[in-house]
Amino acid sequence: MSTVPELEAPFIYLASQSPRRRQLLDQLGVRHELLLPDLHEDAEALEAERSGELPEDYVQRVTLAKWEAARLRLASRQATQGLPTAPVLCADTTVAMGADILAKPLDHADAARMLARLSGRTHRVLTAVVVDGSLLLSTSHVTWRTVSADEIDRYVATGEPMGKAGAYAIQSQAAAWMQKIEGSYSGIMGLPLYETAELLRPLGWRF
Repeated sequence: MSTVPELEAPFIYLASQSPRRRQLLDQLGVRHELLLPDLHEDAEALEAERSGELPEDYVQRVTLAKWEAARLRLASRQATQGLPTAPVLCADTTVAMGADILAKPLDHADAARMLARLSGRTHRVLTAVVVDGSLLLSTSHVTWRTVSADEIDRYVATGEPMGKAGAYAIQSQAAAWMQKIEGSYSGIMGLPLYETAELLRPLGWRF
C-alpha cells in the first residue's frame, strides 16, 4: 500500500519574478516563497539561444538551467541563513513560429516586428515547468486575427510587450486579437496548472 510522503515544509520555493506565476500558484492554493537570483548572478545569460536549437529543446534546457541555479542558490542560503528545505519550482515560456524562437523583444521596434509576424497566423506557446528536477512541457497553439500596424503601434506604446516572450501577454489587451486557443490558458500566461499539479502531487500536494 502506497503512502503519501510528508511535506518537509508546507510551501515551495518559486524561482521566478513573474507576478503571473505567483497568481497562478495562489489559484492552486500552493503557498510559496520567492527564491530570486543574487545580485552577482547573471540570470539573463541562462536564456541565451544556441544556434540551430529547436524551441522545444530551448525552453526545456533553459528551465532546467534555471532550476539548477536555484537549487544551488537555496543550498547556499541554507548554509548561511538557515532556510528550510522545500521543493523548488522553475518555469520558462517562449513563443515559437516554426523553428524560430520569438524571445523577449530588444526594443519597441523589435516588439512591433514580432507582433506583425504573429498577425493573422498560428504560433506555439511553450512553457516548461520543473519541480525538484522533474520536468513537464506544455504546448499551446494560438491563432491571431490580422492586426493592423496602427493597432500594433498602440499596443507597443503601452510598454506591455517588453519583457514578454513573443512581445505580448495573453491577459493584456492583446487578448482581443486571439481568434482561437488550443491548449493551456495558464500555460500561455506562464505556468501550466495541470502540469504543475502533476509535478506536485507526488510530493504530497492534493488539489
